[in-house]
Amino acid sequence: MFQKISETTDFIKSKTEGRSPQVGIVLGSGLGHIADLVEDKIEIPYSEIPNFHQTTVVGHAGRLAVGKIAGVEVAVFQGRFHYYE
Repeated sequence: MFQKISETTDFIKSKTEGRSPQVGIVLGSGLGHIADLVEDKIEIPYSEIPNFHQTTVVGHAGRLAVGKIAGVEVAVFQGRFHYYE
C-alpha cells in the first residue's frame, strides 16, 4: 500500500511544479464552482492520477486543482468518492 501512495504522491508532485499546498478542500455536489476561485491553477484529471479512484456522481468534475486562494496554496478536489462507488 505504501508503494501505491508513494506512486500517487510522486505523480502529483511531478505535475504541480514544486508547489506545497497548505490546505486541502474536497468539493461535493453543488460546490464545484469554488475551484474557479483558484488562481495560477494547475488541473489534473483524476483519470490521470495513478491509483486514484474515479468519481461517477453527476456534477463531480473529477479533477484536482492546485493553486492559490487568497494567497494560500491549496489543493482542491473537484468531486469526492462515495462508499457506494
